[in-house]
Amino acid sequence: MYQQVSLIERIRIFFNRQEILPRLILINVLVWVATLLMRSFAFLFTSPHAVTGGGYREATSLWLMKALAVPAGLSALMVRPWTVFTYMFFHLDFFHILFNMLWLYWFGVIFTKYLSDRQLLGTYIFGGIAGALLYILAFNIFPAFSLARESALALGASASVLAIVVAIAFYVPEYTIHLLFLGPVRIKYIAIFSVLLDLLMLDKGNAGGHIAHLGGALWGFAWIKMLPGTDPTKIFRWPDFKFKNLFRKSRKQKFRVYKNNGPLSDEDYNLQKAEKQKRIDAILDKISKSGYDSLSKEEKELLFSNSKH
Repeated sequence: MYQQVSLIERIRIFFNRQEILPRLILINVLVWVATLLMRSFAFLFTSPHAVTGGGYREATSLWLMKALAVPAGLSALMVRPWTVFTYMFFHLDFFHILFNMLWLYWFGVIFTKYLSDRQLLGTYIFGGIAGALLYILAFNIFPAFSLARESALALGASASVLAIVVAIAFYVPEYTIHLLFLGPVRIKYIAIFSVLLDLLMLDKGNAGGHIAHLGGALWGFAWIKMLPGTDPTKIFRWPDFKFKNLFRKSRKQKFRVYKNNGPLSDEDYNLQKAEKQKRIDAILDKISKSGYDSLSKEEKELLFSNSKH
């Protein structure tokens, strides 16, 4: 039924969903549209000579970058500390935001199959912050950046997106997607290739951007290794915001018991869904290795009931 509606209707349905993924994409798009509008308004107050040369575009873009992009220089960062957060929602170029939002959508959908909305938001925010910190650290340590340090600025959601890509790739490394011309590819190889590409491109231009990507990737990998005991994204559990939740250890359970005495919370529903999906994946792996006849009666019933949904 969903496939019968038009593309515009499907987009409308997606953005009407009360979930984090469409909201993150919408925030990025709205900020980008706002930058375009500011350029348009700047045109109205520009002298004829500046209009002819298009200088107003560069001047407006530079003003926006100084306000929202994260600087590498520590003196500038102390004046604009909020940019460690704002830069991950700020884009200037169309293709920059297009590819970032496509990756965010593709891997965000996979992410929320297994993990919660709260964890998606936390991975995006913490991945972006980790990318900014590694970028600032690198520009203030390595001599190759000494001349560009005070003028360098970083912007875009790439570090946040790569944190999500790496996190889910190492959470469900055998998850397979079909790529044009390549066929089925496990997402762990996509994540590894993306990280290697950033490492190889460090001396090819935009070194700051590649370093920020690596910071996001490091956070995504480190966060997955923290689970289930330590989950910093718990601080995004509203309205129960408590710092003590940050390092609270959770007991490892093979199965989680849910009492049927009321509707599940979003987090409990996502946990239940993730645990069921893990069992399904394990059954499918068993079929691929040993055949359908190797399944137990319980496994066959679970697979059959899942196929009806």
